[in-house]
Amino acid sequence: MIIVMQPGATEAEQQGVITRLEREGFKVHLSQGIERTILGAIGDKTRLKCETVAALAGVEKVVPILQPYKLASRDFHPEDTRVEVGGLVVGGREVQIIAGPCAVESRAQLLETAAAVREAGATMLRGGAYKPRSSPYSFQGLATKGLEFLAEARERTGLPVVTEVMDQNLVAEVAGVADVLQIGSRNMQNFALLQAAGQTGKPILLKRGLSATIEEWLLAAEYILNEGNSRVILCERGIRTFETYTRNTLDLSAVPAVKHLSHLPVIVDPSHGTGRRFMVAPMARAALAAGADGLMIEVHPNPQEALSDGSQSLNPEEFAALVREIRPIMAAGGRLGEGWAS
Repeated sequence: MIIVMQPGATEAEQQGVITRLEREGFKVHLSQGIERTILGAIGDKTRLKCETVAALAGVEKVVPILQPYKLASRDFHPEDTRVEVGGLVVGGREVQIIAGPCAVESRAQLLETAAAVREAGATMLRGGAYKPRSSPYSFQGLATKGLEFLAEARERTGLPVVTEVMDQNLVAEVAGVADVLQIGSRNMQNFALLQAAGQTGKPILLKRGLSATIEEWLLAAEYILNEGNSRVILCERGIRTFETYTRNTLDLSAVPAVKHLSHLPVIVDPSHGTGRRFMVAPMARAALAAGADGLMIEVHPNPQEALSDGSQSLNPEEFAALVREIRPIMAAGGRLGEGWAS
């Protein structure tokens, strides 16, 4: 339930409500606004009726949260959440562009790509040190060595690093390097991993599952939020449908839907969403027009020789062209940040 305190409610009255809720087994989240204080209470509603809470001193009204996801609901948190990453903000005025290779293949490949995307206007660097692959015979990443290369690339370019964590046993190692922990599509409902990642306090980029509904996606985010970590970024990366021409079906309607239902920022990955290089730029433009807070683009210095996802990766020149194409859309929406290349 959501408890809206009266404008003149005292700190003692507020604490009295919190104490009563906690005594009944509720977890209480405080949102202090300019005019109103809002308490979000998560727990077994049969333990304490809304009418009982409404009668407590200082309470203006009590509103039950009907959605199964509570902390991710915009009812609970009306204002947009802004996630800070290395001095940047995801979900704020400026659009963030995460770019880099699908997998870290070598030191030279990563450093070359990082320098190129930084020059073109990327604001964060992506790259997989650990890679989940459908086939056990495919390239699985460089693991610890890949993390070392990512750390060096950040030092050279200043770009915050986004990389995937696949297993709860790897969370500490990956979190020691990554600025943002990515939970991939295949792991969206790996609840133990979601909890472990949430406990780090690091920003979490949560990709939508291959066949996940929006409700299931937000419930996955709820696992992270329930660990006390509000730094969740959602990523629409396409879902599996009966269409075979594209790798996935990029569901851009999810962007306004999520923004209506939730306060969490949402970015779009048109590389995985289409699987086809020529479609990445058009869908990136469409994603920003739909209101996305950022993009995630795969870039490789030589896509023809990439060890994974070469068919959907842009080369540095194509990425630079994409950035030029999206600048007018960003400028029209007042979302062109100072960090962008001129």
